[in-house]
Amino acid sequence: MRDLERTLRAELRGDVDFGAAARALVTMDASNYRRVPLGVVAPRDADDVAAALHVCAEAGVPVVPRGGGTSIAGQATGTGVVLDLTRHMNGLLSVDPAARTAVVQPGLVLDRLRDAVRPYGLTFGPDPSTHSRCTLGGMIGNNACGAHSVAWGTTADNVTELAVTTYAGTAHRIGTGWAGAPDGLRELVGAHLALLRTGMPPRFSRRISGYGGLDALLPERGVRLAQAFCGSEGTLGVVTEAVVRLVELPPAPALAVLGYADESAAADAAAGLLPYRPLTVEGMAEDLVGTAGGGAGGARRAGGVRGAGAAGGAAALAVLPRGRAWLFVEMPDEGAARAVVRGADALDALVVADPAGQRALWRIREDAAGTATRTPDGRMAWPGWEDCAVPPARLGAYLREFRALLAAHGLRGTPYGHFGEGCVHVRIDFDLASAAGVARFRTFSEELADLVVAHGGSLSGEHGDGQARAELLPKMYGADVVRLFGAYKDVWDPAGGMNPGMLVRPARLDENLRFAVLPATPFAGEVARCVGVAKCRTAAPGSVGVMCPSYRVTGEEQHSTRGRARLLHEMLAGEVVTGGWRSPEVAEALDLCLGCKGCLSDCPVGVDMASYKSEFLHHHWAGRIRPLAHYTLGGLPAWLRLIARLRAAGAVNAAARLLPVPLPGLARERALPELAKRPFTRDAAAATSSPGAAAVTLWPDTFTEYLTPEVGHAALRVLRAAGLHVSLPRGGGRVCCGLTYLSTGRLDRARKVLRRTLDTLGEVPGPVTVLEPSCAAALRADLPALLPDDPRAARLAAAVRTLAETLEEYAPDWRPPRLDRAVVGQTHCHQHAVLGDAADRRLRERAGLVGEPVGGCCGLAGNFGFEPGHHEVSVACAEEQLLPSLRAAPPGALVQADGFSCRTQIAQLGGVRARHLVELLADGLAAGAAEGAPDTRP
Repeated sequence: MRDLERTLRAELRGDVDFGAAARALVTMDASNYRRVPLGVVAPRDADDVAAALHVCAEAGVPVVPRGGGTSIAGQATGTGVVLDLTRHMNGLLSVDPAARTAVVQPGLVLDRLRDAVRPYGLTFGPDPSTHSRCTLGGMIGNNACGAHSVAWGTTADNVTELAVTTYAGTAHRIGTGWAGAPDGLRELVGAHLALLRTGMPPRFSRRISGYGGLDALLPERGVRLAQAFCGSEGTLGVVTEAVVRLVELPPAPALAVLGYADESAAADAAAGLLPYRPLTVEGMAEDLVGTAGGGAGGARRAGGVRGAGAAGGAAALAVLPRGRAWLFVEMPDEGAARAVVRGADALDALVVADPAGQRALWRIREDAAGTATRTPDGRMAWPGWEDCAVPPARLGAYLREFRALLAAHGLRGTPYGHFGEGCVHVRIDFDLASAAGVARFRTFSEELADLVVAHGGSLSGEHGDGQARAELLPKMYGADVVRLFGAYKDVWDPAGGMNPGMLVRPARLDENLRFAVLPATPFAGEVARCVGVAKCRTAAPGSVGVMCPSYRVTGEEQHSTRGRARLLHEMLAGEVVTGGWRSPEVAEALDLCLGCKGCLSDCPVGVDMASYKSEFLHHHWAGRIRPLAHYTLGGLPAWLRLIARLRAAGAVNAAARLLPVPLPGLARERALPELAKRPFTRDAAAATSSPGAAAVTLWPDTFTEYLTPEVGHAALRVLRAAGLHVSLPRGGGRVCCGLTYLSTGRLDRARKVLRRTLDTLGEVPGPVTVLEPSCAAALRADLPALLPDDPRAARLAAAVRTLAETLEEYAPDWRPPRLDRAVVGQTHCHQHAVLGDAADRRLRERAGLVGEPVGGCCGLAGNFGFEPGHHEVSVACAEEQLLPSLRAAPPGALVQADGFSCRTQIAQLGGVRARHLVELLADGLAAGAAEGAPDTRP
């Protein structure tokens, strides 16, 4: 290994990394498989690719090219050297709008290409669901398709030329005709013309399995070398450049949504819609939609207390036409969509022409796809048989038999997908950890392959075979064609060094399973839930959601949610990352995790990296002296309570202003927030008793109590104005959500603080209004997780409400003051991830606040931005969405941020004072009273 690494460093200008962290990050893709490489190389250009391949060939070391790592069949993993083509070879080299072509490098993310050509009214037709992070090279390798292949075909149909470098370092330029072909390929095809013409069924658009494009080399098909190369899954050579075809975007597409009695009826109807020349025909059934609601993280997002999944599913069902299954049929214009409705034998239908309405409906489809990663009872469902395809006319019959096969094996899965092309996506709740479960996985796989072949289908209709299905290709193609596949690979790759074990002479489908190396612990089960679809690698500025702010800043895989999960996986496995809980590789990756919890809601499988980080830090520092920040910032509630008891806030503020250096353990770039002279509860105790229609408890969180009591006093005014009886918890400032202890991994201390809080609080008579979103999220989600055996924890978690939720549920007739102002600011990331902000949006609308606070993460994130070494990342996170929105705010706009961290970041970086929503409402009440406005209470 050392010699190979040394030689590669000498020969390449790109990056060479044989360290444990780099290797751990690429042991897996989005499949069930795991292979450990020797090292990772990120070539600068095609010359670097050639040099790397030549060095590896000389050493007899295999090579696997890797793009976004979103392959679901294991083909983006390898045992030799992994070529990371995303770091440097990610350019859009040119666009020719007149010819409708573009020249791309393999690491270019699809959405970057689509964004660049959209101004010309063009797009790249294939659009897999991972379009925000999958790369063109990966799409070429897997012959990716997506929803619009009904109209625009597969990736192979949209590639005209490829620059390819083989294992020995030889460059080829291939397109149409024999120019650029490797020696012996023309002769191989000539010797097998009859087999290519008659021995490669089935002939339909989604035959992606094996080297399914090999018959494109027939003379009557034009000898399309580039098309035949697509779908080779990195087993023939490395694509270093591609010329791709672009298609015209319809200026005003419309969506016809057709409702059917059941899934079979929808599937049977799909093929009959193809004569209308749709752009896409997508299908899904009630069992998928009914559990959707904010993606797969919906139920977890509420900490198991007030699950959002069922409510979201009900809302989705309410806007769909009548039925128990649906087809989404996109047409070039509204007239064509209405023609589909007239011609379809549907139970019910609707046509949506406005773009916003179409986006809302497509979001239902996208949320449903996320939900497929979990069964209705919350168990994980895994890939492996994600995308079988049958001719569309056979789809209904196939699905009926597929459901019966699942039931016969005691398995569960919810099909959906590209019904117009007979391609079905499904994840299945395989048990891949036990020997019995793996045996059932094998038996089911063999029987399902037989079923697909019996219906004239393809084992892969979109994502390739990799290791998951290549072993079963003889069932589909027969021995003669599979031998021809082997000969085809040998012409391109005679040494067998390109991605061995895939497609040709494959590993068994039940080998190299990624779960086999994990211990049987709850934490390992949580880490394993990351399936690697890499939504966290979406780095476009202003992307919807929060996840993953540090990755958006650094662009480094180790700072993505997936990257961190992979490092934790390998830490638990102990093969690559060998330091266990003391691992420096994991500690480094988690150091820039802001604990924003964005992944809890934005990740399709609800990975909760903030909780994983807390667990890691808990073990990592066990029995050792921790960083100073863990004692200063991590113990903030105790320090602030002591200062208040000593009535020393003024002295502390003066000292903070006068000290020439920051306090130990704090970033020197940061000024400390000023402490309030008097805690909130010291002045509020006598002002909380007011007769009203309902009783609520106002939670004095640490930030409100000791830093911004004005927020608490504003809340008292608003809640009283709404006719509510407000009380404070007994013990006042002694109650605490434990958040700072959680974020620094002091879990034993957090449990102690939370038990003390429950003891102090006693029985909660009604809703508990929590003004600080991070504290509300900790009480709602983390409290019951940390104290699962204490029924008081679940009761308190269930009682927690935000201000807007309290007003909406317990004072529904109250009319807030009309502010009629523009508003900008920040939605707290914990509110986005755990609490939801639908009630807040409705309250702002009723108050006449126009505009929406931005999403993303402010970058301060509690203690994160105050810790040494984090300032640069903290500022960069703020620059992603927050600070640009402040600079672009209209004159006189109000700045709203309910989180203390968000308000502090806005003040320190934006020079603007932000207000909590409750402060804005209280100001409105005061202004109304000053003008003699009538009482707004019911």
